[in-house]
Amino acid sequence: MKKITRSRAFQETVGYIIARYLGLVRRTNKFVMEPPNAYDSIGPMMPVIAAMWHGQHFMIHFAKRPEDKAASLISRSRDGELNAIALKHLGVRGIRGSGARGRDIRAKGGVSAMRKMLRALKRNEMVVLTADVPKKSRVCGMGIITLAQMSGRPIVPVAVVTSRRIDFNSWDHASIGLPFGKGAIVMGPTVYVPEDADSETMETLRKQVEDSLDAIHLRAYELVGSKDPGAKAHLVQKLPGEA
Repeated sequence: MKKITRSRAFQETVGYIIARYLGLVRRTNKFVMEPPNAYDSIGPMMPVIAAMWHGQHFMIHFAKRPEDKAASLISRSRDGELNAIALKHLGVRGIRGSGARGRDIRAKGGVSAMRKMLRALKRNEMVVLTADVPKKSRVCGMGIITLAQMSGRPIVPVAVVTSRRIDFNSWDHASIGLPFGKGAIVMGPTVYVPEDADSETMETLRKQVEDSLDAIHLRAYELVGSKDPGAKAHLVQKLPGEA
C-alpha cells in the first residue's frame, strides 16, 4: 500500500481530484471581495507577492484572476507534492522548497527557492507564499520581507474563507471549503520594502504584514458569519448574539 500511495500515478490522480474538487468549491460558493475594487488597484502593480497564513493553501488560489500568471512556494514533503500537482491543474506553477526555522536553510531548498521566486517575479509571475514559518503559526517570518526587498515587488496580504468548510485540528488551523455556501476574499494594504531598508525597518514591515494578515482573516470570517479558529486571543471578538 505504501508503494502504491508513493507512486507518481497515484499522486497525479489524487492531485487531479483535489484540483477538480476545489474547482467545484469555487464555482458553487458566492464570493464577496473586500475591497470591492481590489483588482483595479492591484492589477497595475503586478507581479505582486501574495502573502497568506499557513492553512490557507487549499483556497488561496481563489483570489487569482484567470489572466494572472502565478507561482507558489511549496514544501518538498510528500504532502507538498500533492499540493504541487493540484495547483498545476489550477494554473499555478509550483516552486519547491521552504525556509527552515532553526536549521540549515539549504537543507530545505530555501536558497534555491528564493532564486526561483526572484526569477518568477522578473518573468511577471505573481508569487504566492505563506508568511509564517512551519510549526510557528501566524507569526510572520523574515523570508517574505527579504523577497520583497530583493525583488522590489509589493506584498499583498490575502485571506480566503468560506462559510461551509472543514477546519482541521492542526498546528496551522488548516481549512478547506465545502460546496454551496458563501465566501469572502479580503485583501490588505500593499506593503513595500525599500531596497536599503535597515534591520529596524525590516522588523517594522514584518510586523505590519503580520498585523494585516491577522486583521483580514478576522474580517473574512466575519463576512461569512464565522469566527476565525486560528485568531490570536487578544483579537477574538464575539459574534452578534453570542453570550
